[in-house]
Amino acid sequence: MGKQNRQRKIKELLQNNEVGNQHELLHLLLNAGIDVAQATLSRDCSELGVIRSRTTKGYRLEFPEDTPGQMIKGLVEMEIQTIDANETTIVIKTLPGRAHGVGSFIDHFKHPKILGTLAGDDTVLVIPASVNDIRSILDYIQSNLFKT
Repeated sequence: MGKQNRQRKIKELLQNNEVGNQHELLHLLLNAGIDVAQATLSRDCSELGVIRSRTTKGYRLEFPEDTPGQMIKGLVEMEIQTIDANETTIVIKTLPGRAHGVGSFIDHFKHPKILGTLAGDDTVLVIPASVNDIRSILDYIQSNLFKT
């Protein structure tokens, strides 16, 4: 399993389970068919911004409540090299291997003028609902992907 899929599974597990430590998370990953080394899991948690917080029930691994969107936005921003458009499509060039994450981030906008995205290794195609919406979608993507 690749890094992006593994990290996506880690996010899912932490959002759907009360996990007190990385050992418990390793066990949940193993039950999900993902065998990962402790050092790799530790790096993944660090990259994802996972923190260990004290709750009324003890400790729990979680994402900071106040900034997860900003952290992800910052990561996505660093992965994008260019955004261009023609009269029918928006093309986003990313670092190698990063297009899927950028496309997924855009899909989560659930913008009514975006039909969807198609991601390769380093290119994301953003498909508009109408070619008349290219400029407004381009502006929307740029304003939501880059810090202002």
